[in-house]
Amino acid sequence: MKKIKTSLLSYGMSGKVFHAPFLDIHQGFELLGSWERSKKLIQEDYPYVKSYASIDELLADDVDLVIVNTPVGTHYEYAKKVLLAGKHAVVEKAFTTTVAEAKELAEIAQEKGLKLAVFQNRRWDSDFKTIQKIINDGVLGDLVEAEFHFDRYNPLLSPKAHKETANDGAGILKDLGPHLIDQAVALFGSPKSVFGDIRITRENSLVDDWIDLLLIYTDFRVRLKAGFFVREPNPAYTIHGKKGSFLKPRGDVQEDELKLGKKPNLDSWGTEPETLQGFLHTETDGKEIREKVPTLQGNYFSFFDGVYDSIANNKTEPVTAQDGVKVMQIIEAAIASSEQQKVINL
Repeated sequence: MKKIKTSLLSYGMSGKVFHAPFLDIHQGFELLGSWERSKKLIQEDYPYVKSYASIDELLADDVDLVIVNTPVGTHYEYAKKVLLAGKHAVVEKAFTTTVAEAKELAEIAQEKGLKLAVFQNRRWDSDFKTIQKIINDGVLGDLVEAEFHFDRYNPLLSPKAHKETANDGAGILKDLGPHLIDQAVALFGSPKSVFGDIRITRENSLVDDWIDLLLIYTDFRVRLKAGFFVREPNPAYTIHGKKGSFLKPRGDVQEDELKLGKKPNLDSWGTEPETLQGFLHTETDGKEIREKVPTLQGNYFSFFDGVYDSIANNKTEPVTAQDGVKVMQIIEAAIASSEQQKVINL
């Protein structure tokens, strides 16, 4: 198996939790190291890798793939530099800060014959995989509406300055919003139009921290919500069809287990507790069904499998740059809608 030599552009929470553990155990990747600006931490966890002093030093190394996992406002600059250096790239969400930036990165990758993927790991959450199966199985009938939540109770401002300083990459719309939007687009495609309501609810906050987006499709509607003042959680997914409904709490355990330092175990990894199973109420062959539905296993490893396959075997990326462009189009439309208080057509 060809080894894809891979480096990270930072080793903060995302590098330590979401990337390095999977790159380290995947037989198709060789983790070379990370650019580290002040704290030198990656060698404490992986003594055999490098700590680069600059992005130029990293790009001068024999690296095939670079993970752009820096603050959102830097994604375009760094991803462009990576691509122009002839390296494949994985860029975290939000992909960029504008549609124009997203399209330019996609064009550069295409012109240079490079792979460019967006890190939308939440497509491989256990809860999302389960609702995806419910929809694909057709047990709800023709869909009427869906509502996705990514809620938290956290009234305090983040200690990370880039998250709380007013800038093009800050705010919940470009933090949690891309997860919700990408999941909706992965399930239903791009909507016809968007209505967005974007607010600041925390005391002394300078960035948006509450969103309510309505994605308007021809025959149904999808509402996406996220905020920091939800002490009693809503279902993460509520889906109503003409035959029935499915409600699912947020239950994926992968992030919490990775934060505890647990290594991905591909046998039992991403297995939710049964208490977080979703509830299905529908009808089949005239018979009413009310039952809990076993949750599918989540596994972010599958994203890295897809990245490996795209580079080694010239397959399509697991989340493409065009997927990233679609998400940015909805984000831009939501911002315009909230400012103008009207529906924006895509």
